[in-house]
Amino acid sequence: MGKHIVKSPARNGARRTSEGTPLGHARKGLLYQKWKKHHGKPGNVLVVQAPTWIMNPNLPRDGEFLSEAFTDDPSSAAAEYGAEFRKDIEAYVSIEVVEACVPHGIYERPRQSGVSYRAFVDPSGGSNDSMTLAIAHREGDQALVDAMRERKPPFSPEAVVQDFCDLLTEYGVREVTGDRYAGEWPREQFRKLGVTYKLSEKPRSDLYRDMLPVLNSGRAELLDSPKLVTQLVGLERRVARGGRESIDHAPNGHDDLANAVAGAVDLVLTRTAATAAFVDTGFY
Repeated sequence: MGKHIVKSPARNGARRTSEGTPLGHARKGLLYQKWKKHHGKPGNVLVVQAPTWIMNPNLPRDGEFLSEAFTDDPSSAAAEYGAEFRKDIEAYVSIEVVEACVPHGIYERPRQSGVSYRAFVDPSGGSNDSMTLAIAHREGDQALVDAMRERKPPFSPEAVVQDFCDLLTEYGVREVTGDRYAGEWPREQFRKLGVTYKLSEKPRSDLYRDMLPVLNSGRAELLDSPKLVTQLVGLERRVARGGRESIDHAPNGHDDLANAVAGAVDLVLTRTAATAAFVDTGFY
């Protein structure tokens, strides 16, 4: 294993030198092979595995920084600070966390006066994936999902754009942010109906990643939709060699509603606008 230096974001200038660390690594590759072969076994190779709070007493496990990290994203924190290898595939979020964000019996929230609306759109071609829309607004540090729509294939994309624009008009939305992989046609269709189309800055995996601490901290109020809950709980976190993570639905699964909601939540919590909508298409 090659020696390397890791600079911790937790301490200014704090560095540690090691022969290897599970920081973000999956259970594969040279580092994992060496760990599996030598860890806890007699021989001339010493493998040290210890969490940050043992190696650096200045960062106690029950301190503010590590407590927040483990609350926001337990799996990532366990790898980065707990000296644990990432699993190749693991669940994105527990059903208990998601259900805690679902108020019983609230299927849609009407438009509120005095609220400024924005939108996110990601149109489907109408042959394979559903086209979905989620509308949300922000109250304090919380994101509240107000409405969702799904059109299952086959359908006419132009007709669905018209339906979605009707709903967006009800919420006063005149600008949408959308999937950059869907080509020119969605921009043209929305433009025809007087809605400006802007390109999305984040892929869906990043949207899910940024939504996880929001769900874990209860800062999202979703709608009472069993299908949405199923899709969120069915998401998987995959870690490739080197620790690069992606979040996606399982093979043969679907995440059209989940993606739309994640986009809406991201917009209302990361932008100054009070309300946003996200439409998921299926072009990835």
